[in-house]
Amino acid sequence: MAFVHGKASVFKLDDSSGSLTDISAYVNEASFPRSIETAETTVFGNNAKTYIVGLTDATISLSGPWDSTFDGYVAPSVGSSTTLTFNYGPAGSTASYVKLTGETIITSYEVSGPVGDVVTYSLELQVTGAITRTTW
Repeated sequence: MAFVHGKASVFKLDDSSGSLTDISAYVNEASFPRSIETAETTVFGNNAKTYIVGLTDATISLSGPWDSTFDGYVAPSVGSSTTLTFNYGPAGSTASYVKLTGETIITSYEVSGPVGDVVTYSLELQVTGAITRTTW
């Protein structure tokens, strides 16, 4: 198995005009938890619970140093009902590397500027619909 360093990750997101834009230069942490609901099917006489698979769900959290250019990509889409396309390459965007693609909406955008440190942002995205796993 080949392990990869996080510095190679790539994240692209639609801007307010619908153009897929590489925002990797503004991201220093990405988290992409995915979950699957289960529905319990246990019946009388069972000694252990049983389940079936339900709906999938995913969110994306991005953070990094704040920049006015980055803010220009993201801020106009906050509160919009329009979905944004994303492409995420955990290992980078080299041909044959994994690429996760889907649609998302912005659920939270926070800018924080402590007096003794760099101004940062955090961005929360809710994936809507299926995630496609392909390669670059």
